[in-house]
Amino acid sequence: MFNEKAQMMKGDKIRELQKEKMLKMVRYAHDNVPMYKRKFKEAGITPSDIKSIDDIHKIPFTVKDDLRDHYPYGILAVPKEKVVRFHASSGTTGTPTVVSYTRNDLDTWYDLMARTYNAAGVEPEDIVQNAYGYGLFTGGLGFHSGAEKLGCAVLPTATGNTKKQIKLMYDFQTNVLACTPSYAIYLSEAAENFGYKPAKDFNLRVGMFGAEPWSDEARASIQESFGLKAQDVYGMSELYGPGVAVECPKQNGLHIWGDEFYVETIDPISGEVLPEGEKGELVFTMLSREAMPLLRYRTKDIAVINYEECGCGRAHPRIMRIKGRSDDMLIIGGVNVFPSQIEAALLETEGIGEHYQIIVDRDVLDKLYVKAEVDRGHYESDEYDEEELLKRTSENITAVLNIRARVKLLEPGSIPRTVGKAKRVLDMREEHDRIEDV
Repeated sequence: MFNEKAQMMKGDKIRELQKEKMLKMVRYAHDNVPMYKRKFKEAGITPSDIKSIDDIHKIPFTVKDDLRDHYPYGILAVPKEKVVRFHASSGTTGTPTVVSYTRNDLDTWYDLMARTYNAAGVEPEDIVQNAYGYGLFTGGLGFHSGAEKLGCAVLPTATGNTKKQIKLMYDFQTNVLACTPSYAIYLSEAAENFGYKPAKDFNLRVGMFGAEPWSDEARASIQESFGLKAQDVYGMSELYGPGVAVECPKQNGLHIWGDEFYVETIDPISGEVLPEGEKGELVFTMLSREAMPLLRYRTKDIAVINYEECGCGRAHPRIMRIKGRSDDMLIIGGVNVFPSQIEAALLETEGIGEHYQIIVDRDVLDKLYVKAEVDRGHYESDEYDEEELLKRTSENITAVLNIRARVKLLEPGSIPRTVGKAKRVLDMREEHDRIEDV
């Protein structure tokens, strides 16, 4: 086991270490980052007021706009000369968020990633096919360097060139696939079109899937098609990148590495800290980052945290699957709707495939449209009862959301495929608002 001491740390030791590191980090951030010194002053507190973990609620939140406001160098706590790498968010709107790393930060990140691979079931002798994008996005280099740190051989295929991806997967008999879940589905579909039977012809054991939300139904589909264990990986550029949390083979929540991250759940509206076990927005404090410390960073991710020791023996707290993002939530006719709810309803409907698109529009009232591809492989012939499938699909969505959606069934391949993160939601109301503003 890679870094067994850290992976198998007991709960009391994790909490003891969190308190020790937290108190040091609070003072370090205050003394070295002008933004935090200003935030503390505005809140009327000093580092001396933070005497235990229970006092952390006194510290103001850090949000993404804080990073954007300090573009391009971020909230540096060290001279630029000590920074050895920059990454930036993959966001398509507004000023990008830039994150920075010292040499020690990279060492910490690679250790976390090596643990992440190992905890998911990857062994040093495995060959990892890394199909995450390389560049400013943290995924490619994060998954690459963590695999090498564990001792694996890496095939750095990056995203795209799908035909070559599949050929290399077959020729090298790679054991681990690292990519977004939507790209894994795309690869499986493409492999079958090229005449392969993925579960039989490839040698994949473990999939390391992250960077976008995905459902249990999507996981089941990937596992069945490739014959691998599809493991969820959680992270974000602001928190090093991937490697904040990962599923063990029990697949019962994602272990947050508690010796490096302290997590809270808050009410996304009021900001109030919630009791353990309640669903809320995840807020992280980094416990040892040098270049860019983050105190109480609001992620916008909605989840429940489980603090009980897992059946695998790890005591690190677990994210019980991301339930959506507070900033991805759609308000349709006064009803809160998460895209993941619609995905779950679709994938639970026999005869519906993995590819879909959600469209929200309005004339006088908000309207929800769902386009979904039919799973032709579910039917023995080309014939199926379109009216019956449409009825079941609509009823399943209504049962989950308590609002009706206009569903349109499409033939397989109708919805454009992507090699990165899938574009699942189109909110046309934003376009109307821009036109009205003009």
